[in-house]
Amino acid sequence: MQIDVQRDVFRLAEAFTISRGSRTEAKVLTVTVRDGDAAGRGECVPYARYDETLESVEAQIASLPASFDRAALQDLLPAGAARNAVDCALWDLEAKRSGRRAWELAGLAAAPGPEITAYTLSLQAPDQMRAAAAKHAHRPLLKVKLGTPDDMARLEAVRAGAPDARIIVDANEGWSAEIYADLAPHLERLGVALVEQPLPAGADEALEGIARPVPVCADESCHDRASLPSLKGRYDVVNIKLDKTGGLTEALALRAEAERAGFGIFVGCMVGSSLAMAPAVLVAQGAMVTDLDGPLLLAEDRDPPLVFDAAGVHPPEAALWG
Repeated sequence: MQIDVQRDVFRLAEAFTISRGSRTEAKVLTVTVRDGDAAGRGECVPYARYDETLESVEAQIASLPASFDRAALQDLLPAGAARNAVDCALWDLEAKRSGRRAWELAGLAAAPGPEITAYTLSLQAPDQMRAAAAKHAHRPLLKVKLGTPDDMARLEAVRAGAPDARIIVDANEGWSAEIYADLAPHLERLGVALVEQPLPAGADEALEGIARPVPVCADESCHDRASLPSLKGRYDVVNIKLDKTGGLTEALALRAEAERAGFGIFVGCMVGSSLAMAPAVLVAQGAMVTDLDGPLLLAEDRDPPLVFDAAGVHPPEAALWG
């Protein structure tokens, strides 16, 4: 078995800003696993928040033995970007070898369909965010990046720009328990459907015992199944991202266990190409929230790309993945 790793850069359609900084391009690693005449691909987005770099993730992948399978991979690498790209490449390889689609191999009861996805409005001045909201007001679900002292002005501006859209907000760990408690009634008043990671991971015990009139979703606090016990009583929903779980294998297992534990399911993404989103579409089937808009933020994408239309993000063609 041969593993090839390639660095790819995709230009963004416009600068993308969250409370931790801005970017104008998506830097990803494309992994190709070859076995004989068959080859499978996966993509990951190393994330500095989790102390990942392109170099560190490449080194993890280079440390793998010459031969292993998807089950063995779960113990060879920790949850994170490196395992994600290799795991998804192995799913793609298995699909190509078997002549079956990945959704069949994953045991889904039926062929996957499109899922309405959030469209993310990056962090800007309130008047700019109002204009962005108005531009995208036709979209059924908008995700608003917050996590600053001026969050209410920004949120009011977005609601004014898109009065009919369903809205979720992502504080990116930027609030305290006191700020959340102060904002919660206003979030409810403005029709916010969900709040993502309001408090820093590691400080979220403060969510215990306080009112959550709007469902609260764990993102940075939820990586894989091992995260779930500490989330009970603090969060209502978990955000499953393949770059956190370490691939589709753990993402499917995390979803099943989270549902058994009573959590709502949110399927999210880093800013990557259609190849990164493709396996996540399988996890997103019937989820409470799907946030797989990475390709919509790009100025360029894979060929063939995922299809996005009024019905949502569609499952990938076999030529793309799975």
